[in-house]
Amino acid sequence: MTRPRSVWLVAGEDSGDQLGAKLMRALRESAPDVAFGGVGGEAMAEAGFASLFPLDDVAVMGYLPVLARARTLLRRIRETAEAARHARPDVLVIIDSPGFTHAVAKRVRKAAPGIPIIDYVSPSVWAWRPWRAKGMRPFIDHVLALLPFEPDAHRRLGGPPCTYVGHPLIERLAELRPSSAETQRRETAPYSLVILPGSRRSEIERLMPVFGQALEHVSRTVPVEAVLPAVTRHRALIERLAAAWPVPVRIVTGEGPKYAVFRGARAALAASGTVTLELALAGVPMVVAYKVSRAEEVIARRLIQVPSIVLPNLILAENAMPEFVQAECTPERLAETLAPLLAGGPARAAQCAALAQIDARMRLTDADTPSRAAARIVLQAAERLPD
Repeated sequence: MTRPRSVWLVAGEDSGDQLGAKLMRALRESAPDVAFGGVGGEAMAEAGFASLFPLDDVAVMGYLPVLARARTLLRRIRETAEAARHARPDVLVIIDSPGFTHAVAKRVRKAAPGIPIIDYVSPSVWAWRPWRAKGMRPFIDHVLALLPFEPDAHRRLGGPPCTYVGHPLIERLAELRPSSAETQRRETAPYSLVILPGSRRSEIERLMPVFGQALEHVSRTVPVEAVLPAVTRHRALIERLAAAWPVPVRIVTGEGPKYAVFRGARAALAASGTVTLELALAGVPMVVAYKVSRAEEVIARRLIQVPSIVLPNLILAENAMPEFVQAECTPERLAETLAPLLAGGPARAAQCAALAQIDARMRLTDADTPSRAAARIVLQAAERLPD
């Protein structure tokens, strides 16, 4: 009799926890008696997962916070690897957060080399520190990529075998695509302009003043209603900064209200990030901007090796969405480029045509979901071991 398969999942932050929960449900569809262990958060717990310790112990971002929690992080890395070595799962799936999960994977590979290790979410080796791809080969057996160009990047850079399984946003298309009424709202003045200054405090503080002035310039020539979906934890900061804007903006919080805004938006002014892919899937033309400190700019110019910082541009292999970074990120430049996207004309038509290609590039016509595609590869890896 074949014993139940054991799958260990190790997440390091909330986004990985969400991916892990979806993967658990997909795995159970094919292997109902699969057993789970490892590290996860609330979403995985709701799916029936018992984490070794609270995810908050390791969900740390930024150099200074990591240094402040270094002892805890190192202890949790050791504990996770030792528990995996003792449990001997059929497969270990590390999910994003390479600072934590890769450290665990290296220890597990050394202590128990027979356990297959899958990395769910490729590090951005195509953008910066490309040597990491080749460095993953000794301890990663397979990478599950969220972006369609990542398998080619790993082949080019000498990384582990890599398969594109699809971005989790593909599973939320119904929430992103406008209804007929919402499509009509996009064509009706005053036009809905969605403003997205980022999710981190530093991004918000740098971009809010610039975005507010750009909004003022645009409103002089095009009738707009500005809406700003705010990250809940930064709402007070955003409200304070928006109070200085000469044009009022409606602030909303929560993912549901944010997607509702997207469905009715005529155009967007957004900080670079995953939100640009959300906008692209919602079919919202956009202008993208970003600003960092001078020190970060110097480092980035040396390390970043991509022709665009906008995910839809990288997926399309063309700079269809205009982007303004650092010194180019001025209210005047942003407004000058944004106004035609709102008013209509050749610039809007060209970007809408480019956005219409996103589905084909991400292979959204397949009946499969990203979670199921990922689950198949995980189970294939687990079945390589003897019962």
